[in-house]
Amino acid sequence: MTHPVRTPVVAADGGLVRFDLAELLSGTVTSMRIEVTDASAEPWLTRLCGPENALAALDGEVAVPVVPELAGLALLLWARRWWPASAVLGIVSLDPALLDVEAAVATAAVEDVAEGMLDGFEATPGELFDSAADALLAAAGPVAGEVRGLCERLAVWFDERDDVVRAEAAAELAGRLESLAPSQRSYALAAGTPQAAAGAGVLAEGRASVDWARVPPGVLDAADDTVAWRIVTAEGAARLRVEVAGAFADAALTAFATRDGEVFAEVPLALGVGGFAGSVELDERSARLVAERDVHIGVEIGAEPVFITTPDDRAAVVALVRAREGLPLSVRTVAERAAAGAADEEF
Repeated sequence: MTHPVRTPVVAADGGLVRFDLAELLSGTVTSMRIEVTDASAEPWLTRLCGPENALAALDGEVAVPVVPELAGLALLLWARRWWPASAVLGIVSLDPALLDVEAAVATAAVEDVAEGMLDGFEATPGELFDSAADALLAAAGPVAGEVRGLCERLAVWFDERDDVVRAEAAAELAGRLESLAPSQRSYALAAGTPQAAAGAGVLAEGRASVDWARVPPGVLDAADDTVAWRIVTAEGAARLRVEVAGAFADAALTAFATRDGEVFAEVPLALGVGGFAGSVELDERSARLVAERDVHIGVEIGAEPVFITTPDDRAAVVALVRAREGLPLSVRTVAERAAAGAADEEF
């Protein structure tokens, strides 16, 4: 099965709508694949792509012409989870509040096109707006006018559905954004360098890469080889220290050290200057094991995922995102335009 990092998907009520990542990021998407998982999808399928295609989809899977509203939502959902922000690679971070408010508008647009399609969806327009609201004023900066327009659209959409509280909140935000001056934002912490304790003897050391699927989105630098680890002995004790260079946000992270694939130590990581770091003392058995020759030591950051991302997956995504930088800003997301505007302010 194709990893979701390579195949953007919208999980609809009774079906899945998939897109080709290269087409979606390059703005050349012309079709989408609909896989029906439950007959409850028939009403919105018919509204979305007509009776003939709906019948074909009910038999399993069908390719249909792209619906722009769905493609826009798929892109935003993918970016919220998989955007490879990296100071090392020169790929800017996208503000989660801006992604959320734009996703709220996109979700509302899909509901207007195919009512009922997103029943039970991962987040409603209201929930997405709620998650973004408190941070929008600080995030809007260079795109305050565009964000104001998104809030105005949401205010109307909420009002039409008698969601008075959210309609008023969105309208109030739009008013406050009208006079907001652009502000410079910081997108990444500087990369740190692991340091061994003075007088410590190094039993083993190495580097590792973060599997994007194991960590929350928007937290760590997406570049490979950002994890440095070493096992040192000092005063008769062996300690494992792990440092992860580059961070965009705080999170509860743990590093798992393995010997020939089996976990022998867990290292809680804390956010500091330049990234995350942590260390633990190893018990005698673990210290003896890692001192043996021909032993493969690995370090993984985060929990075990359903799907892993391989180095090839990550390299392919990075290449596609870099190519996207050549697109006109007008066809990119509001969050991308904000990041580009903030980067321009720094020079």
